[in-house]
Amino acid sequence: MKSSVQKKQAVVVLSGGMDSAICLALAVKNFSSRFVSAITFDYGQRHLLEKESAIKIAQHFQVEHVSIQLPFFSQLTSSALLDQEQSLNPSQNTSTYPSTMVVGRNGLFARLGAIHAHHLHASHLYLGVLGLEAANSGYLDCSRKYFDLMEQILRIDLGTENFWIHTPLVEMTKKQTLDLAHELGELKFILENSITCYEGKKDFGCGVCAACHLRNNGIREFLNSNPNFEFSYKNQF
Repeated sequence: MKSSVQKKQAVVVLSGGMDSAICLALAVKNFSSRFVSAITFDYGQRHLLEKESAIKIAQHFQVEHVSIQLPFFSQLTSSALLDQEQSLNPSQNTSTYPSTMVVGRNGLFARLGAIHAHHLHASHLYLGVLGLEAANSGYLDCSRKYFDLMEQILRIDLGTENFWIHTPLVEMTKKQTLDLAHELGELKFILENSITCYEGKKDFGCGVCAACHLRNNGIREFLNSNPNFEFSYKNQF
């Protein structure tokens, strides 16, 4: 079966959010849409619009796209992203971790993405993780150190040294990720079609959750440097 699949060079874990969309834009720039595949995971997350955005983003970049069902996460762990009854407010979380952390999620996504990449003969996997999520939010699986270790393990799993995990945004601020999307000519599309809000609200989002706070502050900083840049909900800033 493996010999009959269309060979790719890169797989992008595409959540439907801004950061993964930027990673997809980068992968397409580096390898062309023909040789890039996007993979989205339905793990019982809080809202459906994020997955709908992933489909729209993949279509925009004209890449092959698959969606994988992972219905078991809520049976393994607890998170506000998996349970509508839990508060998204970190101050109401009594554990060591933020209420929105899904333990092991990024590592599992990397492993599953790598398996799919191997099936497609692809040697590159992209994930839109930011180190500032680890620094500011307490997420344990958003550092380059984490993915350096994961890369080593996956090379053992896949039986090759020719496999790389790319986290091109990991050392960036949110404003710098916006600058990059702007340089790629995709910022307007990404701002208007990606969903980062934990409540699943489009555009400005709920304006309260940690994801909205980070994204909207980055947009404000970007607009300070680029006051003439236009997009549909600019008047909310």
